[in-house]
Amino acid sequence: MEEKEKRRAHPYIPNSVPEIKEELLKEIGIESAEDIFGQIPEHLRLKRPLNIPKAITSEYELKKHVTDLLSKNKNCEEYLNFLGGGCWQHYVPAVCKTIMERDEFLSAYVGEAFADHGKFQAQFEYASCIGELVDMDMVNTSTYDWAMACATTVRMASRMTGRGKALVAESISPERLSCIKNYAWSATPNIEMVKYDPKTGLLDIDDLKSKLSDDVCVLYMENPNFFGVIESRGQEIADLLHSKGALLSVGVDPLSLGVLEPPAHYGADFACGDVQPMGIPMSYGGGLGGFIATPDEPKFVAEYPSLLFGIAETVEDGEYGFGEVLYERTSYASRDKAKDFLGTMAQLHGIVAGVYMALMGPQGMKELGEGLLQRASYAAKKLSSVKGVKAPLFDSYHFKEFTVNFDGTKKTVAEINKALLDHKIFGGKDLSKDFPEMGQSALFCVTELHSKEDIDMLADALASVVGM
Repeated sequence: MEEKEKRRAHPYIPNSVPEIKEELLKEIGIESAEDIFGQIPEHLRLKRPLNIPKAITSEYELKKHVTDLLSKNKNCEEYLNFLGGGCWQHYVPAVCKTIMERDEFLSAYVGEAFADHGKFQAQFEYASCIGELVDMDMVNTSTYDWAMACATTVRMASRMTGRGKALVAESISPERLSCIKNYAWSATPNIEMVKYDPKTGLLDIDDLKSKLSDDVCVLYMENPNFFGVIESRGQEIADLLHSKGALLSVGVDPLSLGVLEPPAHYGADFACGDVQPMGIPMSYGGGLGGFIATPDEPKFVAEYPSLLFGIAETVEDGEYGFGEVLYERTSYASRDKAKDFLGTMAQLHGIVAGVYMALMGPQGMKELGEGLLQRASYAAKKLSSVKGVKAPLFDSYHFKEFTVNFDGTKKTVAEINKALLDHKIFGGKDLSKDFPEMGQSALFCVTELHSKEDIDMLADALASVVGM
């Protein structure tokens, strides 16, 4: 029986049928799969079986097992969610889910060695929609996420200017800052932070002036910034940078561009952000896809590491084809001689975001943006009525997100969020660790999914929790 068990194929592992496995080993000239790992020292190898349950061979039993595990989670279907900070709960139109699950898109990885089935055109249409939204003509295929996109713009700016120092606004996402420091350090080993005004949350212009020098290649900032504050002095910031020969990269929430000016209109050289709010469901913090946009100029295009899709007339009159632009500049083509390197991209999420933008149109994006502005304003005013709560913390206009301070309640954000769970509410993102200067503050997010009643429910629950 034991020998028979060893000879069985594993239900989840391809090519685990014993006969097929033996054939594969024979083909590559080894006797055992262990020979593949011969270079790994013995002291690094685990000498016992992994402590994992046996495979469940019945599809029904496996589904039931996974469902039971998932039922232990607290999810946003059952709880009211006010978390944001980089992955937001927006409405996902049914058509977006339908397109995302189509086999020709879902199963076609990158597209180089597989049948296209219209994916190149879908990528071109997506890039065209982003281009119209940010009012820039060159848009890349979706990178892994916003963090990778903004770090890539820093690297691009360094190559374009030949400089090795980058300025980064302190008012950006800590996760994106971490990625910039990790990914861009070889291009810009000197990264200096620019402060924000503690009263308004806006970029500190005086601090920017003091740190601008001839070795600065770029400033990366976000608008709205991580605190939801809308930066109103973009043109002044861009002019300061350009006067020193430096570039400006602005990270944006694409949904804000239905009501706010795109970065190109106030002098930005790069616009970047994430497509997640545009028809991509949340998934354990995922569902992300970063975009980069620039002017359609050779000096910018030559520095893109990611794929770019364009349209060209074919040999047949009236026919058009969709293909890659300047493929030779990518690491796929240039290999070790490439200026930068490219890994897995989120093309699928870009296609879905294109569907979302086409579905919404300019008027839809405008109406959505106006609704998010109104909800954020109402929510901040409502929460500020709770004794001991200051909302918003910054005296500025906010889009979708705003910072709430709880110092007056004598409770920590962690204590408040834990208590809110008893009301089936996910509270705001705790900022006390990443931004200790704010005291016990949290970032709250409201979207089109939140009704007036939902916001009122949060305020009532918060009043009950703080007990004041």
